[in-house]
Amino acid sequence: MNKQASKSQTKAAFWENLSFDSFKLQALILIFIGFFIYGNSFKNEYALDDGIVIIKNEYVQQGLRGIPKILKTDSYDSFYKQMNAKQQLSGGRYRPLSVVTFAIEEQIFGNGDKESPSETVTMVRHMLNVAFYILSVIVLLQFLRTYIFKENTVIPFLTCLIFLIHPLHTEVVANIKSRDEILSFLFIILTFMKALQYNESKQTKYLVWSLVFYFLALLSKEYAITLLVLLPLLFYVLLKDTFIGSIKKTIPFIFVAVVYLLIRFSIVGVGSTQENTDVLNNPYMFASPTEKLATKIEVLNHYLKLMFYPYPLSSDYSYSTIPYTSFTDPKVWFSIGLTLLLIVLTLYFFKKRNILSFALAFYLLHLFMISNLVMDIGATMGERLVYHSSFGFAFVIAVLFDLLTKKMNSKSKQTALIVFGLLITLPSASIVMERNDAWTNDKKLFTTDAWTVPNSALVNGNAGKAYVDLSEMDANKSMEKELLGKALLHLHRSVKIHDKYVNGYLNLGVVYFKLNNYVKAEEYWRIAQKIYPNNPFLKRNFGVLATTYFNDAMKIGSKDVSKAIKGLEKACELDPGNVEYWYNLGGASFTIKDYEKAKQAWTRTLQLKPDHLQAQQGMSAIPKE
Repeated sequence: MNKQASKSQTKAAFWENLSFDSFKLQALILIFIGFFIYGNSFKNEYALDDGIVIIKNEYVQQGLRGIPKILKTDSYDSFYKQMNAKQQLSGGRYRPLSVVTFAIEEQIFGNGDKESPSETVTMVRHMLNVAFYILSVIVLLQFLRTYIFKENTVIPFLTCLIFLIHPLHTEVVANIKSRDEILSFLFIILTFMKALQYNESKQTKYLVWSLVFYFLALLSKEYAITLLVLLPLLFYVLLKDTFIGSIKKTIPFIFVAVVYLLIRFSIVGVGSTQENTDVLNNPYMFASPTEKLATKIEVLNHYLKLMFYPYPLSSDYSYSTIPYTSFTDPKVWFSIGLTLLLIVLTLYFFKKRNILSFALAFYLLHLFMISNLVMDIGATMGERLVYHSSFGFAFVIAVLFDLLTKKMNSKSKQTALIVFGLLITLPSASIVMERNDAWTNDKKLFTTDAWTVPNSALVNGNAGKAYVDLSEMDANKSMEKELLGKALLHLHRSVKIHDKYVNGYLNLGVVYFKLNNYVKAEEYWRIAQKIYPNNPFLKRNFGVLATTYFNDAMKIGSKDVSKAIKGLEKACELDPGNVEYWYNLGGASFTIKDYEKAKQAWTRTLQLKPDHLQAQQGMSAIPKE
């Protein structure tokens, strides 16, 4: 009887500990939902900038051996080298922590190469992105319950639920490269936790941990610099410190930030100091000064709209997805008015020492960091860019819900929470899972997004490339011409939107080459060459076209020598360093007794290869005048 009673008591204690207000049950619910809605991303491949940061990053591919180089270079250093380009982005990109994790994964799980990456490591990376994401939500739950809302379990849970299921986060989670956002947020929350834990215990180890986590947050992404404002704000509002006392407590973090900035500056400097001449990296290039400012302000409306209604979503919002506007546009003034209102409310709640000031400041500070109002970030907007700000949004919504249900008894309030939770979770889960599927790979992503943002030069260009890739798959051979037709549609649209779009012209040439229209192929590659003479793909493309002309010439050489000579001349024009093209041009010209052309061709052959025996014999066979 005693054993049975003991078991009953243990069982009762277990269920009691798993009441809805318990941390364990709330955490389990969030973990289940997180893996449920993001589980279908595990099967995904690489997409978007994964190629630049991971697959074609030579330092990542070296595994552990590449980590020292990752820590000492711009995140895009390997890509710039491959493209024969200098640093192109203002401020540079020094975000080594996530890239280091990719190198570690490559060391442990990678066994592929750039052309056929390991499926195992790809899946592991997707799974880790989801795991890190859910971990950050659980850490956030603990932070809110332990330090912000000690007597309230509804606001922490609802904040975390909204943050977890928000469809805006699909890019951050489903796109492996965006792990920098996840790690940044995770270490920011850990910084807050350990700083407050140090304040309670006065144990030095917690201060050390908070500084370590802060440094890791900065190494994840430079946006953690906002903590130099958010930390004293939190100390002032939550701990009721004096204004000066709050700033004093922040001094160790200022020191860490200075150390980070010195390291960053020594490695990437100030980034590119010249204005980027590509509108895809300089989205306001064609706007007047007033249009630039007005458009940057109006973009804030797009972010807020996506906070409340995150559909449809896109991987890109670059030129010319969002048209330039002016101060005659009412939406610009609405954005100004709303932003000023949020700033006023932040200051009001700060004065009242209300925690809402922290939430609003978190939203606004991170929003301004990516708004182009503080510094140019090389993009009009992006869903991943408001990942941090969305925490402030979720926080405020949760507080408003709590206020609206304040007069309810605990049972009614719990029912209201469940109903509200289901109302936001079910549609959000549907959007998230659908969007995860769109992130399967570049082909799926861009052919999907081309319908969402039809005025984006980049998405149309990438969609065109995706259709080219689809046409090359064995399963689609019967649809090859149809797919190439779709490729032409999007590629022509891309260069119409952006007439200096190099990749658009390169891929147009590829499509026309596949359609055996070599004149058009060369025409578009020549346009690309004028815009970007050192593009590494041009030499390859012209080489392939030259080989085609050469092979065709050799096939018809015995039947129509004059036509063969024209083909050989094109081959020599496109690949002037190829010895055999010049030699065969000389031979064909000799055959029709055009000795002058034969002499010129063989002379060029011998310039390229002085010991070319056949060319030497040919030259000696040319009749002397």
